[in-house]
Amino acid sequence: MRVLIISQHFPPEKSGNASRIFDMSSHLQKLGVNVTVLAPHPSFPSGSFKRKWSISESKKVNGVNLINLLSWQPNNENPGFVGRMAYYLSFPLHTIIWILLNSRKFDVIITSAPPIFTGFGGIPAKFLFKKKWVMDVRDLWINASISLGSRAYEQICYSNANMICVTTEELGQDIVRTYKNIDESKIKVTPNGVDTDFFYPVDLPKKNQIVYAGNIGHAQDLEDVILAMKKVNEQFDLKFLVVGNGDIKGHLEKVTKENKLTDYVEFPGLLPREEIPMLLSESLMGVAPLKKLKTLEYAIPTKAYEYMACGIPFVGCGKGEIRKLAETSGGGVIAENSPEDIAEAILRLLESPKKRAEMGKMGRIFVEENVSRQQIAANLKLNLDRISSPGKTKVQVEGVSFAESQ
Repeated sequence: MRVLIISQHFPPEKSGNASRIFDMSSHLQKLGVNVTVLAPHPSFPSGSFKRKWSISESKKVNGVNLINLLSWQPNNENPGFVGRMAYYLSFPLHTIIWILLNSRKFDVIITSAPPIFTGFGGIPAKFLFKKKWVMDVRDLWINASISLGSRAYEQICYSNANMICVTTEELGQDIVRTYKNIDESKIKVTPNGVDTDFFYPVDLPKKNQIVYAGNIGHAQDLEDVILAMKKVNEQFDLKFLVVGNGDIKGHLEKVTKENKLTDYVEFPGLLPREEIPMLLSESLMGVAPLKKLKTLEYAIPTKAYEYMACGIPFVGCGKGEIRKLAETSGGGVIAENSPEDIAEAILRLLESPKKRAEMGKMGRIFVEENVSRQQIAANLKLNLDRISSPGKTKVQVEGVSFAESQ
């Protein structure tokens, strides 16, 4: 099987989806699939890579055929609306040209969203060349838009895709509720998961610190966690490390200074991916604080899986899938979205080292048995086989049966 994956992000970019697409493509390749990835020249975070003007560059990455296509590359951290739209639109338009010229080089196309525009390539692949089309949907980015034109475009994509991969059951249900006449049998739960060979408990002494490692964006309730540190440090001498970058990092640094919490809260910035398992392993716990919004009930932050894979418990906020993950795995606890409740949850875990250790072990076992990216890729391959050969008998993969849900 020859599979083409279109993704806005791929290493050396450090976004969560860059590593996810890298793992997906690498594991599919190891399972005998001939994988080609189309991605723009590296440009995220904006301004951190030199601009490239070559139309395309090809190379092998871990056995995968990677083709970087020319697209607009914003050259500063805040490129503004025009710069962002040029970045989001130029790449998918270039993928259409590539597909028109190379349609014989693949059998199945996977378009990963957000951004929604990556789906542009699926339309000619499906309608002109009769390729099987898989929509890989990680986020309801479109819900932030009120554009009827965007809704109509998404309706066309969902209606014509042969398979819709979603990260959680709630995300799939939301698509069915929002769009008309979507065949539920096309929806397959394909979690973000975690590479359990890369993220694992490293035998290091614990430091008096808790950690957030990921995108510092509007969906995360990090401000309440920062404010919670005042109460936490009335009893414990503890650091809160906010590792990463994002739109609200500057605002959070300002909140930290205004509340005189700079002794308790640090912003190390982006760290090399290779350092993250050690950072997590030497921390007492991680935080995964989603805001209490209806539109986020479908979400499970990948960082929660990474904390559990490294054997530390997590304190989460939010409703829906993240609460379900904490309860099902035993590897996390959920606090209400307020500094007081978050502080209480952190303090309860700090006061019980034995409970923290037990939760860490339970979390590790859960991700090994349910959401390792190796298993997720194996299950995805089975589903790709089915849409390529509809009459094929259903096969069960041990450890990933939950991802068969429709």
